[in-house]
Amino acid sequence: MSTVAFIGLGVMGYPMAGHLARAGLTVRVYNRSEAKAKAWAEQFGGSHHATPAEAAQGADLVLVCVGNDNDVRQVTTGEQGALSGMRAGSLLVDHTTASADLAQELDAACRARSIGFIDAPVSGGQQGAENGVLTIMCGGQQADYECARPVLDHYARAISLMGPAGSGQLTKMVNQICIAGLVQGLAEGLHFAERAGLDQQQVIDVISKGAAGSWQMENRHKTMIADEYEHGFAVDWMRKDLGICLEQARRLQARLPVTALVDQFYGDVQVMGGGRWDTSSLLRRLRGHGH
Repeated sequence: MSTVAFIGLGVMGYPMAGHLARAGLTVRVYNRSEAKAKAWAEQFGGSHHATPAEAAQGADLVLVCVGNDNDVRQVTTGEQGALSGMRAGSLLVDHTTASADLAQELDAACRARSIGFIDAPVSGGQQGAENGVLTIMCGGQQADYECARPVLDHYARAISLMGPAGSGQLTKMVNQICIAGLVQGLAEGLHFAERAGLDQQQVIDVISKGAAGSWQMENRHKTMIADEYEHGFAVDWMRKDLGICLEQARRLQARLPVTALVDQFYGDVQVMGGGRWDTSSLLRRLRGHGH
């Protein structure tokens, strides 16, 4: 696994591909806006290519990190997609948070060409990508997983194989379901503290040591109290992810009443013009536009 291709250089992909280049791998990149790919190649020394198919040529492993199901299809099975440039015996790893259906569809398309496939959505956000400490949830065959793992290790803190193709995406859905309710709970708590005339920071200092503590509380309370929402995962992306969760839940007959409600609250935030705010902006919705 000395030559890899990385398709999609967004806030996550750009630093992830960078870690691979720094580790001494030969990295061939493709990005929809070419300027970003050029800038990446200048910074990290890999090569940038005009199409996913071209970037994938000669690569042992092709990594994809784009926006949604349709973006993934476009850069993999579409015209000039990575699969048409990949050789038998190579491996495709999709880091996009997408549907489990798409993972199964890609798995079948890869198998037909004797290519391995892993769905490998990540958690840890932009910070995790930049610091190389992402959590990666994988779905696929054990042998393919073992093959991909040493490469993924360059930007992961934890990697797990969760089951067959699609299992990584299903696990990421659980992650987003758990986060939705937590952020709303934290927003309501801070809102209540403010209305009650308490010192919000002091409240968090006291309760964060106990059962109410969470990653969100630890990492987001300061910016939430300051009414700043430029720190991480955007509401627009969260709604995309929750849409995937709710659609899958309908099919599984799993009941997600709180997740469905918080998804609607994020809809309100979008109406407020907050599509690009981070997910902790649920507090601004409770405060109203002013305080």
